[in-house]
Amino acid sequence: MSATHHSRIVGNLFPEGWAVTELGNVVDYGSTQKVELKDVDSDTWVLELEDIEKGTSKLLQRLNTSERAFKSTKNKFEIGDVLYGKLRPYLNKVIVADEDGVCTTEIIPLNAEPNVSNLYLFHWLKSKYFLDYVNEVSYGVNMPRLGTKDAIAAPLVIPPLAEQKVIAEKLDTLLAQVETTKARLECIPRILKTFRQSVLAAAVSGKLSEEWRAARFTLADISDFQNGFAFKSGWFELEGEYQVIKLGNIRDGYLAIENSPAYLNQDVAADYLRFSPEAGDTLISMTGTRFKKDYGFGCLVRNEKNLLVNQRVGRLIPDRSVVLSEFLNIFVRSELFRVQFFTGETGGVNQGNVGSKHIMSINVELPTIEKQTEIVNRVEELFTFADSIEQKAAAALECVNNLTQAILAQAFRGELTADWRAANPDLISAGNSAEALLKKIKTEREALKKQPKKKAAVRIKA
Repeated sequence: MSATHHSRIVGNLFPEGWAVTELGNVVDYGSTQKVELKDVDSDTWVLELEDIEKGTSKLLQRLNTSERAFKSTKNKFEIGDVLYGKLRPYLNKVIVADEDGVCTTEIIPLNAEPNVSNLYLFHWLKSKYFLDYVNEVSYGVNMPRLGTKDAIAAPLVIPPLAEQKVIAEKLDTLLAQVETTKARLECIPRILKTFRQSVLAAAVSGKLSEEWRAARFTLADISDFQNGFAFKSGWFELEGEYQVIKLGNIRDGYLAIENSPAYLNQDVAADYLRFSPEAGDTLISMTGTRFKKDYGFGCLVRNEKNLLVNQRVGRLIPDRSVVLSEFLNIFVRSELFRVQFFTGETGGVNQGNVGSKHIMSINVELPTIEKQTEIVNRVEELFTFADSIEQKAAAALECVNNLTQAILAQAFRGELTADWRAANPDLISAGNSAEALLKKIKTEREALKKQPKKKAAVRIKA
């Protein structure tokens, strides 16, 4: 790979005293020790790509040989090694081993010590500079890989060794703060989900309104119910005048018409217009309910037109003389409704069903229309507030997600250590410069090649 190509990838913005080289000049990429199951103990760590979370370097699970016996050959690694996932490298699966173990051959163990900091190398492999190169040279359409030859030729920006360690320390601190912030922001949707459920519960119990006076009804007293029609899948088209609303379109509080849309042409639909919901109807998912116990499953039809309700989707039609459509929908989305709803659930372990007869027997406390209006307005006000927070949190999370690469870019332009370099000129110049370091590495590697090869010991049993 030419120096010109590497300059295009990494730019020329790094400080004086740094150098650009190739990964293969500082580490034996692909030169791994192979092990079989017979070579390891039952408590040996066995790492697969699926154990590493994409982008974050979080270890999702840790299994040993007794829990994950393997048949294929594995790569041996040692504590401190950088473990690089070469399969689908855009997923950015890289970790530093905190103990010895073995891993899939799709993970390459790397050890650049003592002349290059493994922690520095770890951060470089996760940077946009390296990712841009990898995405350019990876081969394979569905399961792209970074080939050994291209990995050896990959660009690597090298600061002096002392500065590498400072950079790694600063990145560890800053990126840990980013991850903490990210984790907190990721909790907000769950917190707001609980908040919305609390609002719904308060709305249907009178806690959102003073002087609550309510009479008890069943849903059969205040609404009608219609089961959807069993439209034949052979009738569905990719485009048409009428969209068929299926279970996958029912979400908590909204109709997700974009989910796997299926249509009927007008000629076919003409015979089934009685299954067309109107604005103000609430649509309920009646099958697969076992998987919906942690969120609502009733949505209000608003301005959507030309819809037809499919089988196992229930249509709840309010009697507007006694109940507001919005208040009925609030009730259907509340925990009070859900508790009663699931008492009528039937079906196997993997598939729950609730029938229309049971649904219509569900009890509801109903205040006056005036009080319902007050409650609906209050719920909408609180939900608008929650939506605003959620949008701001999502925007903040997007910024934080971009922050990691921004910090890495700063680090590899030397911006995080500018003050350190000014205070420590003797640690980055002359014999401590990156050029001097690369010459030392080259000399040591050439000397190592001349030594007689020792038979590799692969057993890692205690």
